Amino acid sequence: MTTVPLPANWPTTEDEARAVQDELRARVVLDEPGPPPGTGRVTGVDVAYDDERDVVAAAAVVLDAATLDVVAEATAVGRISFPYVPGLLAFREIPTVLAALDALPCPPGLVVCDGYGLAHPRRFGLASHLGVLTGLPTIGVAKNPFTFTYDAPAAERGSWTPLLADTEEVGRALRTRTGVKPVFVSVGHRTTLPAACAHTLALTPAYRLPETTRRADALCRRALREAVGPGAGQKAGQAAPPHAD
Repeated sequence: MTTVPLPANWPTTEDEARAVQDELRARVVLDEPGPPPGTGRVTGVDVAYDDERDVVAAAAVVLDAATLDVVAEATAVGRISFPYVPGLLAFREIPTVLAALDALPCPPGLVVCDGYGLAHPRRFGLASHLGVLTGLPTIGVAKNPFTFTYDAPAAERGSWTPLLADTEEVGRALRTRTGVKPVFVSVGHRTTLPAACAHTLALTPAYRLPETTRRADALCRRALREAVGPGAGQKAGQAAPPHAD
C-alpha cells in the first residue's frame, strides 16, 4: 500500500481548481477510437473516504479484457486533498488515484472511472481529468444521471438513449441488464462514445455495474478499513448532496 502526500501547488480554492479545469479541458482528445473492446487490459479505479479522519483510499484493479480475470491490483491511501465542492470532486481523488495507478506492475490499458468524463457541468469530470494527466484512454460509467436528462432506454440489454445537457449529448443512458436501471456512460479521453458503451457492455456480463468498478470498489473499501480501522468505507459523496463529477 502506498501512502500519498498532498501534492505541491495543489489547488486550495474553487477559483484555482476551476482554472486548472479550464487549462486541462483543452487537452481532451475526442477523435481517437481507443483500444477495441474485449482486448488487452482494462483497469477500474475507485475511491472510499473517511471524512472524519481526512483519509481517502484509492484502488486500481487491472483485468484481462477478454476473460475479466484479475491481472494486477494496487491501492494507495492519502489525505483528502480538496474540500467537497460540486463539480470539483476530481481534486479530492486524483492524487491518490494516480498513486494507485503508478503502483501497478503493468500498463493499465483503458481506465474505467466510477463517475463522469464529458458528462460534467464543465465538461471535465474525473475520467477526463485522469485521462489528460496520464495520457491513457478513459471512460466514465456512473450510477446516476445527476443534473442531466434522458429518456428511458428500451428494456433490453444494450439499449441506450442520449444523456442530454439541454440539446447537447454528453453521454448515454445504457442498459447493461435487461429490465434493470441503466448506467450512464461518457467519454473521458482518447476514445469515442460508441466505443465507451461497447467497453461497458463487455465489462457487464452478469451485473449492472462493470466488473472493473465492482472489484475496485471492494478493494478501496478494504484498503480504507486496513488504514483507519473498522467502520470506514464511505463512498464518495455519501455524506454530501448529489454531484455531477
